[in-house]
Amino acid sequence: MDDFRDLTTADRRPDRPGGRGLVIAEGVVVVRRLLGSPYPPRALLGVPAKIAELAPDLAGHDIPAYQCDASTMAEVVGFHLNRGVLAVADRATPVALPTLLAGSRVLAVLEGVNDHENLGALFRNAAALGVSGILLGPRCADPLYRRSVRVSMGHVLRVPFAPLDAEPFAKGLAELRASGFRVVALTPRAEAKPLAAAGLSGAKVAVLLGAEGPGLSEEALAAADEWVRVPMAPGVDSLNVATAAAVAFYAALDA
Repeated sequence: MDDFRDLTTADRRPDRPGGRGLVIAEGVVVVRRLLGSPYPPRALLGVPAKIAELAPDLAGHDIPAYQCDASTMAEVVGFHLNRGVLAVADRATPVALPTLLAGSRVLAVLEGVNDHENLGALFRNAAALGVSGILLGPRCADPLYRRSVRVSMGHVLRVPFAPLDAEPFAKGLAELRASGFRVVALTPRAEAKPLAAAGLSGAKVAVLLGAEGPGLSEEALAAADEWVRVPMAPGVDSLNVATAAAVAFYAALDA
């Protein structure tokens, strides 16, 4: 039960950077996706109704599913969990960068995306629109943090990702280019080409995305093949990064 205990206490969080490296899934939908993913499950904890709902998904998994009432569950995890069930899993073997590049047509490349909710939403959008994988550049948050997994609706467990940790960052982008990808920086700058005119559909594209606020670094912008923007109404200067990413993914994959 220690895997589930005191999840609000920072130094006990099993999914935090530097912690035990576990993955935590919340709710029937996300737990179901975890059970069908490459991440090896360790155990479930939930109220009887939710465990029963997951019974078909648990078939073939030799793992414990602990049942308790809602108040006992809240006492264990440290807060009331409306979704009624949690699962923990070990991390899967990371995807090697060359493997991910070899089998991909559209990739998202992130620089400095350190908000866990934005990261989770971005993974959910990538899964929905058929993006091949996500590369995590400098200063990105861990996509397997509990909040990211929850916001992604478990799709962070489905979309392959790998670090792009070359120094300098431009060297990693050059590696993408050498693999046949067009490196396209998404930026609201006026001099960027409107997305509809960029002709991304059908090409091997790496969509470069930065954090909300600062956006992409000058280094990343300089290393891109071209800049593109999502045209917006007067008085609006930008979109949430996950929303902007979804628009760019659709443009690149609408073949």
